[in-house]
Amino acid sequence: MIETDQLLFERREPVASITFNRPEARNAMTWEMYNALYECCEAVDADDDIRVLVLRGAGDKAFVAGTDIKQFLEFESGEDGIAYEKRMERVIGRLEAVRKPTVAVIDGYAIGGGLSIAAVSDLRICTPEAKFGMPIARTLGNCLSIENYARLMALIGPARTKALIFTARMFSAEEALAAGLATEIVVREELDGRVSELCAVLETHAPITMRVTKEALRRLTLAGIPDASDLVRETYSSHDFHEGVAAFAEKRRPDWQGR
Repeated sequence: MIETDQLLFERREPVASITFNRPEARNAMTWEMYNALYECCEAVDADDDIRVLVLRGAGDKAFVAGTDIKQFLEFESGEDGIAYEKRMERVIGRLEAVRKPTVAVIDGYAIGGGLSIAAVSDLRICTPEAKFGMPIARTLGNCLSIENYARLMALIGPARTKALIFTARMFSAEEALAAGLATEIVVREELDGRVSELCAVLETHAPITMRVTKEALRRLTLAGIPDASDLVRETYSSHDFHEGVAAFAEKRRPDWQGR
């Protein structure tokens, strides 16, 4: 089943839309949502009448506020981290490889896994209220996959990638636009109209040109990616990661010890 209560999929050809639908949790992603997202990508590529895919979050608080942290409570070893990052890469990589233009509509927070989803979308339209962040150095003490590091570095450069992760602060819409995280900023009242206008343009352009351009840039970004399993294993097996997850669940500051 593609559609769930937590992720809504709608075809209004030539546009398909995905809505992350957990507004009470700022649309934090569950495994069910990640699996449904993968299936939606498969459905979009299988339907030649779909020319554009739009992704957005329900409500006005968040696009996606990361992965639901409760799912990390079950992690016991670095191998759990390896499995998690592989599972994430299966979905994020599949969205990145969708053969149609993808448009992320960002109103509110795009954090962690939500930022990764936005980053692999082709165009990112946001409101002035949008916030972009990867606060893992402050929250869980985990890391990204080597592929997601490569994507961020290709999108905003190594200096901004370090600033985003090391400072753990939110980038405003204006900062995101300057950095390349956002394509354009549109006031909330005009957002739906602008998205429809953009989709109408993309629908009329040469599908092969856009598809080949997407794939060429994807290959360039991920070419020669080294194995980084040792880094993922070190992070997810650490005391600090388990402390970060526990602290998040208990709503307290983590006591980082560097081990």
